Amino acid sequence: MHARVDALRPGDMNAEQRELYDRVLSGPRANVPRPFPLTDDEGRLRGPFNAMLFSPKLGNALQELGAAVRFQTEFTARQREIAILVVAAHERSEFEWKAHSHIGREAGLTEDDLDGIRTGAASSFEDPVEDAVLTVTREFVATGDLTDDRFAEAVRVLGLTRLYELVTLVGYYRMLADQLRVLRVTD
Repeated sequence: MHARVDALRPGDMNAEQRELYDRVLSGPRANVPRPFPLTDDEGRLRGPFNAMLFSPKLGNALQELGAAVRFQTEFTARQREIAILVVAAHERSEFEWKAHSHIGREAGLTEDDLDGIRTGAASSFEDPVEDAVLTVTREFVATGDLTDDRFAEAVRVLGLTRLYELVTLVGYYRMLADQLRVLRVTD
């Protein structure tokens, strides 16, 4: 499957695109361990970030939301990566799976953890918050909602703040998966 749009080279960007490009490269994502750099050998942004350049105002709002859901919530890196990986597996988003399985390993997820998340196998984590993140995210991506029982359990374990953050994080990564799919971004 080939990409439907070409990634922009820095020299081909207008001023607004270049400003967003520089913001992405100087933001908190620049310091996250990843299996590949944010840009390719020609300086083109990879993954969802190139698409954000096509509408810099919207792209900036999205990248700021993305930075907030990744770096400004009450979740640990491991808890956050569990949720992102559940979304990536459910949406079959290979780009997000490749990027976040690496980040998940760095956060302490094992190959068995990753296999269980990817296949949807009946699995659980000893940590009650991690287990709640897994079960809530799985139900939410599968149905678009939570049962009253799952909601009550999530509030008990996570609290309303973290539940809100989790729903927002899941929505953000589902949106990215949609964008990556429609634009056929694989790398």
